[in-house]
Amino acid sequence: MADTAIVDIDGTLVDSNYHHALAWFRAFGRFGLTYPVWHIHRQIGMGGDQLVEAVAGPAVEKLHGDDIRDAWVEEFEPTLTGIKALEGASVLLEQLCNRSFRVVLASSGKPEHVEHYLDLIDARRYAAAWTTAEDVESTKPAPDLLRVALEKVGGRHAVVVGDSPWDFVAAEELGAPTIALRSGGFADSELIAAGADRVFDSPADLIEHLGETELRRAS
Repeated sequence: MADTAIVDIDGTLVDSNYHHALAWFRAFGRFGLTYPVWHIHRQIGMGGDQLVEAVAGPAVEKLHGDDIRDAWVEEFEPTLTGIKALEGASVLLEQLCNRSFRVVLASSGKPEHVEHYLDLIDARRYAAAWTTAEDVESTKPAPDLLRVALEKVGGRHAVVVGDSPWDFVAAEELGAPTIALRSGGFADSELIAAGADRVFDSPADLIEHLGETELRRAS
């Protein structure tokens, strides 16, 4: 049985995925590059180190990658104040603590964005640790962030909760059970194909069904 709950933040606990997609759309546009927002959204959940090449290919990454990431920061940061916690986000973390899980938040986000989200969902009360993009060289879908998250809390076996296919591609490397939320805007078929074991609507929906999942009680 698991002793640790590794929980993603963007799209899982806060409603930010579409803000990210539009910010990337505008960042690419600064370089005369136009990609459909739906296509960019399919890559949300990756860190910025992976996303530029995933959307635009290796030539654009080589030529403009760092500049596009800088432009994304400028486009995204004004949207932070409009991002809201998803219903049940803080309560989910509280419930996991009450069930004796070590709670660690695994984000590929920039440290200052993660700090903002921690305050938004009152996460410092419940999470023993969290990650940011600065903790690893390669973010999701590489498994490195999940491994670091587990190490930060001294966990042995984790359940991974996320919203993006890339969360579950990363979790497969750990052999961890996985729970997906639809709140990130991905279809059940995409989530299951990527390795999600169960799918729920939102943090609030998952709370109602915790007793049916690997999160019913820590070992």
